[in-house]
Amino acid sequence: MSDEKIGVVVTGAAGRMGREVVKAVLREEDLCLVGAVDLRELGVDAGDLVGFPPTGVTICSDLQQVITENKADVLVDFTNPEAVLRNARIALNHGVSLVIGTTGLDDVDIEELRRLSEKAGTGVLIAPNFALGAVLMMSFARQAARYFKHVEIIEMHHDQKIDAPSGTAIRTARMIAEERGAFRQGHPQEYEKIEGVRGGDWEGIKIHSVRLPGLVAHQEVVFGGLGQVLTIRHDSINRESFMPGVILAIRKVRELKGVVVGLENVL
Repeated sequence: MSDEKIGVVVTGAAGRMGREVVKAVLREEDLCLVGAVDLRELGVDAGDLVGFPPTGVTICSDLQQVITENKADVLVDFTNPEAVLRNARIALNHGVSLVIGTTGLDDVDIEELRRLSEKAGTGVLIAPNFALGAVLMMSFARQAARYFKHVEIIEMHHDQKIDAPSGTAIRTARMIAEERGAFRQGHPQEYEKIEGVRGGDWEGIKIHSVRLPGLVAHQEVVFGGLGQVLTIRHDSINRESFMPGVILAIRKVRELKGVVVGLENVL
């Protein structure tokens, strides 16, 4: 492997997002796939897995072995909240930077990642959404919150997504709340005839989650004002939409210190 290339390991490589990451890494001349980890498709060449020519990198289950035996610079993780913390410990103990797309991490998980990152002196980038359009959507929502305090978020994903609301919705709500401050919206005597029908609540912002087959990743941020409604919407039609952001994150994460949340911080 050329010294100029960034050695990339993908965990969750046999999953839907993992396969897209493998393909994206293989297409880039400055990146080199050095490891692919999953409990599925063991022994399969990563190239064969994604319809590319054989790479010599086979799917294995031992991340420790992959990192020890190869020149790994960056680990890209698309697994689950339990596995990502275990993977992070291994990667950071070996000075490998982390790009995390795994959803469902809570504040406690992120704080643990922060401690591990600071101890190792190695950067970690956590991105609730890698689609550049989604990052812009969140940024636009923050700007709109200066002028429209009344807002609700509707996020829509495929029916195999296990966490709700999405990381993107939570991140959007945080950004809006930071901009507009504490605010109580809606009728003070509002009540639900069916429990949960008004959605979840984050700092007074209602979040609604839709899970249906046929969807990929979609979000509307709906602002209401006097005589007007402003809707900011983003749609990911397929998982390829996330790949430019993933590649950008791989190239930038080694420059970071500690844990950085949000792709907008490296744009």
